[in-house]
Amino acid sequence: MNERHKAGIFLSFFFVNQPEKIDAVSVPEFSRKICCFDFVMHEIERFSMKRILITGACGLVGSDLVLALQEKHGAENVIALDFQTACKTFRGIFEQADVCDSERLRAVVRQYDIGQIYHLAGLLSVGSEKNPDRAWTVNLGGLKNVLDIAKEADIQVFWPSSIGVYGKTTPHVNVPQHASFEPNTMYGVTKVSGELLCQYYWHRYGVDVRSLRYPGLNGYKAAPGDGTTEYAIHIFYGLIRENRYECFLRADSRLPMMYMDDAIRGTIALMEAPAEKITIRTSYNFTAVSFTPEELVAEIRKISPDFEIIYKPDDRQQIADSWAQTIDDSRAREDWNWQEEFDLPKMTQALYQGIKERLENV
Repeated sequence: MNERHKAGIFLSFFFVNQPEKIDAVSVPEFSRKICCFDFVMHEIERFSMKRILITGACGLVGSDLVLALQEKHGAENVIALDFQTACKTFRGIFEQADVCDSERLRAVVRQYDIGQIYHLAGLLSVGSEKNPDRAWTVNLGGLKNVLDIAKEADIQVFWPSSIGVYGKTTPHVNVPQHASFEPNTMYGVTKVSGELLCQYYWHRYGVDVRSLRYPGLNGYKAAPGDGTTEYAIHIFYGLIRENRYECFLRADSRLPMMYMDDAIRGTIALMEAPAEKITIRTSYNFTAVSFTPEELVAEIRKISPDFEIIYKPDDRQQIADSWAQTIDDSRAREDWNWQEEFDLPKMTQALYQGIKERLENV
């Protein structure tokens, strides 16, 4: 839509709706008209934009991302998709589908004229180890379906990689952007393969696919899953319900973490960055804070001094031991100005308040 078309729509809106009725007592007449113009232009952009599709919309990341994109672009422009039915509190457009069904996925993209896909659907670390065949099918097969559709329809794609790409040959401290990735989990294998697939589709077909190596993400708007880092969410449920928690990792297991608000903000910032600023087409290192279970417990005891913690490491400890402790994400900071806002104390308070409210409203 060019500026002449926009101006015509604005003038029609301006005269038909009598802007003198707009409450702008202290604003000069000219400024009031400009404000009206800006509002109309914003509405035009909202209703003329291609829509956004989020797969895995009911998951830990998807639940927050849907809300953030609805607020930014309008609920009518955000399509949530998941293999399970939407929760009762969901508001917006929802499609139930399996990302492994390429024709169903393609039909949704055509129906809603999708211009951007946030492809979040996939199995996490523990689920992938329980069912490696399913992990390969969903994590890689689903990604290839999305990339093929993006190639056909010129769609921009976001896909999350993970610290799961790291293995025993990867440095455990300040992992650089380019390092040795030899994961010993199916989850990690699918993430390394997915990164290479994304890079291939960028170089071979020009698909604008962007990615972040998510650290452990901590949020409260969806129930926590079975990920290795999600002890840092489950622990707050134990705090609020019983004032105790049995941790499946050792007290000194340091892992990269991030509060969900930071992750959502960083994800959207990456997608909005000019293409010439994106220098990594596998996946960017991405982190905020690294901590151990005992350091998190120390923060929790500022809320509840008699909080009880029991350490009983299980099979997830082996997964945690294969991952990095700290990450160098300087390329993300240099290329598109990534900067976190939540440190451990601030994240602890936010999770406590959010999960407490969630449980109170169940």
